[in-house]
Amino acid sequence: QVRLVESGGGLVQAGDSLRLSCVASGSTFRGYGMGWFRQAPGKAREFVAAITWSGSSTTYTDSVKGRFTISRDNAKNTMDLQMNSLKPEDTAVYYCAGSEEYYSSTYWYRTEDRYDYWGQGTQVTVSS
Repeated sequence: QVRLVESGGGLVQAGDSLRLSCVASGSTFRGYGMGWFRQAPGKAREFVAAITWSGSSTTYTDSVKGRFTISRDNAKNTMDLQMNSLKPEDTAVYYCAGSEEYYSSTYWYRTEDRYDYWGQGTQVTVSS
């Protein structure tokens, strides 16, 4: 059974940084694509960032480009999201997701239906 566990969330002030981590476990997990999504109170869950298996291709939603960086370490089955220059509008529960489908382009990893596994979420709160 595959399990994804996020960590690193917390309460910070605007302009601060946080680093989220996601650890995958399960002998059958391949995780060709991995991504981060977030859900703010009263809003639908939205795509944040995704990365291909090799790590050579990444994609971000426009609102976080230049501030967030996604990375992964396949040897450790981990994925990180470095979040800099945080804004109050980044406040949300952040979810890690893993896909067993291989796509050469990160374009296909921007939607929730491409993912097979989800973490339980970690809260990020940014105060103004």
